[in-house]
Amino acid sequence: MRIRLAATTAVAAGALTALTAVPAQAAEYDSALKIRGIQYDAPGSDSNRCSGGNTAAEYLTIKNYSRSTTVNLKGYVVRDDAGNRFTFTASHTLQPGDYVKLRGGNGADSDAKNVVYRDNCNFMWNNDEDTIYVYKPSGSRADVHSYTQRGSDADGNGYITYHG
Repeated sequence: MRIRLAATTAVAAGALTALTAVPAQAAEYDSALKIRGIQYDAPGSDSNRCSGGNTAAEYLTIKNYSRSTTVNLKGYVVRDDAGNRFTFTASHTLQPGDYVKLRGGNGADSDAKNVVYRDNCNFMWNNDEDTIYVYKPSGSRADVHSYTQRGSDADGNGYITYHG
């Protein structure tokens, strides 16, 4: 009887430890701002020419999932595993439920059209796999997602949705 009780107690303690560890991890990414999806492989043949290229067809969608808080993107940083990075240097506000598409290439940023351009004609996201990080102005991590072309992208269209 003692052996069974000890084993049951050990299993229960392990389950309790696992349950208490989850909120600590979730709190690390406590943010209204999340990656909604990514078009990591621009349709067509990749061309990073500033004139006539297709880098603007590669984009990251970031959404404000808050029900009541407006988020100003100024100071937020987006980067990948290779160290490519983009910092939102201008004010760009996302109302609750609103989103922005961070596009490659050059263009006019617009709150009304929900778009910010990186003003860089090089592709940022790898076509085969990558990890994307979003950091708050404070430096704490807001969100992170990894993808693989075959693993995450079931239909192979180069777009992955993370959150609804």
